[in-house]
Amino acid sequence: MEHQLIKLRAAGVNKVVINHCYLGHMIEAHLGNGSRLGIEIDYSPEGERLETGGGIIKALGKFKGESFIVVNADVWTNFDFRLLPKIEPKTDLAHLVLISHAPHNPSGDFYLSSTGRIQEIATDEITKFTFAGVSVMHPKLFADLEADPQPLRPILSSAIECGLVGGQIHRGTWLDVGTPERLEKLRLLLEETHGDE
Repeated sequence: MEHQLIKLRAAGVNKVVINHCYLGHMIEAHLGNGSRLGIEIDYSPEGERLETGGGIIKALGKFKGESFIVVNADVWTNFDFRLLPKIEPKTDLAHLVLISHAPHNPSGDFYLSSTGRIQEIATDEITKFTFAGVSVMHPKLFADLEADPQPLRPILSSAIECGLVGGQIHRGTWLDVGTPERLEKLRLLLEETHGDE
């Protein structure tokens, strides 16, 4: 998680909101208010696990109606957050970063059209990509939704159907580190590259 916070700070982000449920007190104890990393951290604790959709909805009041970057805590990537676009709700409610090499999800999640539109159904011979857990979203994506436990996918699907989700492909390093085995794989990768990333 610190790696992502450092990269976000380098991209000009000066405040983040961290949702947490399981072991949240340990996250807060370790990261504190973020001053050690040069970034302000606000926390949005969840009494029950709200999943990604519900967790974002619960924290919406902290974003003052502006678009915000979402980064899953269990991914490690060398993606340059400065490449994320500013989005306007007139044209987009979300912008997703996609990858083509996710061993845990070989069937992929979404298609990306030649015009940069996310699709769930292929309209031509295009490759299916995996959502990298990095995105920009606008609060209007979650309009009228309650902060109940709910996944993000159905929320995105509604906006995709309306043509309001764009995307881009990241061809660099990306790892899902959500299990001890995958975390060990990252440790070995970093040792091989001498910690360059």
